Amino acid sequence: MTKQEIFELINSNPVIFLATAEGDQPRVRGMFLYKADESGIVFHSGTMKDVYRQVVNNPKAELCFNDFNRGIQVRVTGVLEIVDDKNLKDEICEHPTREFLRKWRDSGVLEDFYNAFVVFRLKGGRATTWTMETNFAPKEYVQL
Repeated sequence: MTKQEIFELINSNPVIFLATAEGDQPRVRGMFLYKADESGIVFHSGTMKDVYRQVVNNPKAELCFNDFNRGIQVRVTGVLEIVDDKNLKDEICEHPTREFLRKWRDSGVLEDFYNAFVVFRLKGGRATTWTMETNFAPKEYVQL
């Protein structure tokens, strides 16, 4: 797959399985993609969550996306960065798929929303794809 085809698959299948580490223990959880393009793979969480502490302590991560209809899995390895950009946080909140964030931002449910809301970006990661047809073939990598 080309880089553009990988971005298209990721954006069409916005559930991420994120692997981080807590000491020597791997941790995996589902996350919800905001967007993936040349600027990176962007998603978010809260600073009160374990995932935030894990990324702060070790920003190396792997993301896994699945297109179950086509039988394609994409894994992206790289380093997560924390993006502290109020405008991006507002952009995410205003997106139609993120209506649930607006009440946290606008109602004061979170005392300091902009510090409690964390945006992660994996930029320049290395992607590999998997299908049943390529199951035993050597891995090929695409730099994102």
